Amino acid sequence: MNMGLLSLAIWTPIVFGCVLLAFGRDDQARTVRWVALIGSLLGFLVTLPLYGRFDTGTAAMQFVEKAPWIARFNVSYHLGLDGISFWFVLLTAFITVVVIISAWEVITERVNQYMGAYQIISGLMIGVFCALDGNLFYTYFEATLIPMYLIIGIWGGPNKIYAAFKFFLYTLLGSLLMLVALVFLYSKSGGSFDILTWHKLPLSGLSQTLLFFGFFAAFAVKVPMWPVHTWLPDVHVEAPTGGSAVLAAIMLKLGAYGFLRFSMPIAPDAAREWAWLMIALSLTAVIYVGLVAMVQKDMKKLVAYSSVAHMGFVTLGFFIFNDLGTVGGIVQMIAHGFVSAAMFLCIGVLYDRMHSRMIADYGGVANTMPNFTAFAVLFSMANAGLPGTAGFVGEWMVILGAVKYNFWIGAGAATALILGASYSLWMVKRVYFGPVANDNVRALTDIGAREFLMLGLLAAAVLYMGIHPKPFTDIMNVSVADFLKHVAASKL
Repeated sequence: MNMGLLSLAIWTPIVFGCVLLAFGRDDQARTVRWVALIGSLLGFLVTLPLYGRFDTGTAAMQFVEKAPWIARFNVSYHLGLDGISFWFVLLTAFITVVVIISAWEVITERVNQYMGAYQIISGLMIGVFCALDGNLFYTYFEATLIPMYLIIGIWGGPNKIYAAFKFFLYTLLGSLLMLVALVFLYSKSGGSFDILTWHKLPLSGLSQTLLFFGFFAAFAVKVPMWPVHTWLPDVHVEAPTGGSAVLAAIMLKLGAYGFLRFSMPIAPDAAREWAWLMIALSLTAVIYVGLVAMVQKDMKKLVAYSSVAHMGFVTLGFFIFNDLGTVGGIVQMIAHGFVSAAMFLCIGVLYDRMHSRMIADYGGVANTMPNFTAFAVLFSMANAGLPGTAGFVGEWMVILGAVKYNFWIGAGAATALILGASYSLWMVKRVYFGPVANDNVRALTDIGAREFLMLGLLAAAVLYMGIHPKPFTDIMNVSVADFLKHVAASKL
């Protein structure tokens, strides 16, 4: 098989990561950093032709690659991309570049392992979004746990081992039920791991319900949905800045994407039957977890809880079964990728200087770091859903879709805009504005060229998507329409 664009997108960062692990040493840290940056830039550049060659007029899989992998069990190396999965490939590659830049001066020990882990996890996550074989999907899905576990466990905070184990156990245990579901589908389809074949299986109501909750166990933990979200704040607090950025921007999306690729198209009757539960859990995340975010004293915990609330919008959008909601949910996933990464990187900028994430330790940062404050306030406003930023587009579409579905559900979802503004503005006021709070804040230095570049790239993405979302929605519209048509058709 000739290596296609999707294989290049997957394996370019993985190869660079392996090279860094094999040959990089701490006394070669400067070279390691440049090799990592070149690898991440190449990884992003090889995804760009996908945009130019993508046909927005079809819902069929594009850039398809297929070759035998484990012939005895009919397992294939089968890749493809449609409008639903397209943007996550580019988002993953883009965030990897930003994270490599963010770690340039901060990480001084085991630099090759740190940089290599991000390269490898980037390729694995792209593999999840491209896989059309159930076994291949599961392999990539589970393999992403290993580098993230190491990133948290080696470069994390004081309770890093506890956080790493909690992350690994929560996500692994949920995935075991998904494995059972995959094996069941393999047997029901006559020995096929082809995901698109599974979409067409005539399954009984009981089978669909069991499959739906088997997949739910894996994907709900990954999103994470309330009440299985409790691992996320602990992990974010202990993870290094880059780890938090990748976790929030990309890894949480693996779970939401799983609902679109597995739960809903394979078990559409069960998805509609249990939509009330998914909507209830999503609204709880949007409202209750938003209230929890308001009382946090640690900036990372506040942003972590806000991530759970924002991802509640995503699952709400999916399970109201209309085009506005589904497209809005996918747009929200992309927007949250930009905004959450930016929020965590901003916290990292402050932590590198003050070694504190507590809101009470700051105050008046705008007086000493005006350039940085401009970025931080922009991202906080995007986090609150300010019109003109990426954070507004997806939330507004989901709210409109929810009102179309049921007025009261839409009204409940709309409270998130008030809550988001409350905790975001509260943090901005306490950290950035007012008089200089103490000598530590007075001694702060503004961001340099590297940090300006890192935050500038994300600011450009947040503003572009907020002002001109059409290129994003154009690619997904046809695929979403086909998806909704399929999910609406009963298999019973």
